[in-house]
Amino acid sequence: MNAGDTAWVLVSAALVLLMTPGLAFFYGGMTRAKGVLNMMMMSFGAIALVTVLWVLFGYSMAFGTDIGGGLLGNPFEKLGLNGVLGTGDGAPLVGTIPEIAFVGFQAVFAIITVALISGAIADRAKFGAWMLFGGIWVVLVYFPVAHWVFDFNKDANGNNIGGWIGQGLGVVDFAGGTAVHINAGAAALALALVLGKRLGFGKDPSHRPHNLPFVMLGAGLLWFGWFGFNAGSALAANATAGLAWINTLAAPAAATLGWLIVEKIRDGHATSLGAASGAVAGLVAITPAAAAITPAWALVLGILAGAVCALAVGLKYKLGYDDSLDVVGVHLVGGLIGTLFIGLAANPESPAAVSGLFSGGGFELLGKQALGSFVVLAYSFVVAFIVGWIINKTMGFRISEEHEVNGIDVSVHAETAYEFGGRVGSAFHPLDEALRSRHVEIQQEQQIKVES
Repeated sequence: MNAGDTAWVLVSAALVLLMTPGLAFFYGGMTRAKGVLNMMMMSFGAIALVTVLWVLFGYSMAFGTDIGGGLLGNPFEKLGLNGVLGTGDGAPLVGTIPEIAFVGFQAVFAIITVALISGAIADRAKFGAWMLFGGIWVVLVYFPVAHWVFDFNKDANGNNIGGWIGQGLGVVDFAGGTAVHINAGAAALALALVLGKRLGFGKDPSHRPHNLPFVMLGAGLLWFGWFGFNAGSALAANATAGLAWINTLAAPAAATLGWLIVEKIRDGHATSLGAASGAVAGLVAITPAAAAITPAWALVLGILAGAVCALAVGLKYKLGYDDSLDVVGVHLVGGLIGTLFIGLAANPESPAAVSGLFSGGGFELLGKQALGSFVVLAYSFVVAFIVGWIINKTMGFRISEEHEVNGIDVSVHAETAYEFGGRVGSAFHPLDEALRSRHVEIQQEQQIKVES
């Protein structure tokens, strides 16, 4: 066990956990004022739900002994984190760090992957239905896919017994281009199709972001936490972490410029929303490639991701799906760009030690990257669509039109994010009136339960 490596991984895990509240600000600022609390609650709900499932059996499903040809870890082997404890020389290790530290680091990846999906269904999803979906999806999709991509275990004889994508196929995904971003982006697209469009989608100007400082604050927290996300994935305080750190600085900086250039040419304005979104697009793209390409190529990847994602977010209007906060355009598209770019620009002298097309490696690596990406995309989309459809047909996934008009914060949580001062002349502000009506509804529902 190396104390420095352990300290770095624990700090990195804390940074990645901070990303989910950062995402809550980022997404919350992009919604309308009457939906910001619900949007933030979806992220905080993911923290609570996924953590419990991860401790109970999720870690074992992802990193337990393989029981299915690289498809799944044994969910009962490390049930309740049994077998990963210990102190001093008796502590089980992953590399040079205690396994219990690795458990924590991987837990926060699972959390933010679920939280990312929520941005596609802003303003219209029941909170209870979202929590049920998140719990089912993380068990059926994220835990197995994490095993496919991140598990590199070997048996006592040194034979590979890890996941079929990372260890078996040889796909390079340093920190989660497939397992996190493509995975979440595909599920987000499926849910957007299941729930349908928001009222007034593409026409109602009130769907614009209500708090751009929140958006930029959230982007800043995401960027800050992403250094733990990528550099922490080295699982050591070493040169690999250093390269990942520099690439995590370079790519989103270039992506911000790429997005703003597209905005300026297309719309005539470079916006704060574009700057924040461009930075996130660059962070998404560099995630799988952080230890496989040079910083110069990271700049190229950033420019490419920023420009392409800026164009991709408009596809929802042309194709007719309502991905509220551009999870598909940024995370799915950005994740694909970053994962496939490895097949082009991977440097054999990098820590990943693989050669892309530009380094004389031919098309083999690019083919592997494409296969891994699209298998995860298809699996996540199909399962998310089926689970979302079943929830929608049984308990209902979408709130009523009346509640959507009044605001999901008031309708679902009986709260509002902002106090507008009560009476305006002799009338109450509409949000205050809606909140009062919801309180009356709750009291009536409680009275009916008591009487029955």
